[in-house]
Amino acid sequence: MHKILVIDDDKDLCSLIKKYGEHGGYIVQSAHTGSQGLLMAESDNFHLIILDVMLPVIDGFNVLSEIRKSNSTPILMLTSKDAESDKILGLKMGADDYLTKPFSMNELMARVESLVRRYTILNKSATPTKMMLRLQGMTIDAEKRAAFVNDTSIDLTAKEFDMLHFFATNAGRIFTKKQLYTQVWNEDYAFDDSNIMSFISKLRKKIEQDTTNPFYIQTVRGVGYRFNQEAIL
Repeated sequence: MHKILVIDDDKDLCSLIKKYGEHGGYIVQSAHTGSQGLLMAESDNFHLIILDVMLPVIDGFNVLSEIRKSNSTPILMLTSKDAESDKILGLKMGADDYLTKPFSMNELMARVESLVRRYTILNKSATPTKMMLRLQGMTIDAEKRAAFVNDTSIDLTAKEFDMLHFFATNAGRIFTKKQLYTQVWNEDYAFDDSNIMSFISKLRKKIEQDTTNPFYIQTVRGVGYRFNQEAIL
């Protein structure tokens, strides 16, 4: 069974999510403080984390930041009504989706099912070592550091391959330019945004059939980039 962690100081809401979640076939555990949530996230394997922004002492953004240092589990943020800045900040910091309070439980469960399904499919789509990725119209061989589009070998630089492999193994997740740099170059952010945009533009020219309407590497306006979930077979 799939396990969900809810981090929210509203105990009544946690109980309600637990009730609906268990009815949907999930195991649901709750934490009512950020510190407790971090401890549980680090000590167990969850398929989804539902995280409220407004938490006492340690707020949801700090919890999100700490979780993302070592954990790629999908995170659904719960934000205040019309707090657009919270939504944008959460996505930039690594959240996978957000839901604005108040919300219906049916909508919440629909988001839960979508994120858990995506996470499960991604884990099945790659081997444990992620050596060979077979995508729609593309194959990525990590062992040989080679990529093929429609069975045609693509000439990639070392960093272009690293970027493509990183994107493909994290399909559906949104990354800021800074996150992409620190993940691919493995060092503190030194590129400016225009350099990252230029780098991705060059990569797109090598893998996309139509760079004006890219299929694989998609732009999320005001946030960053993501690899198209529909490319996963």
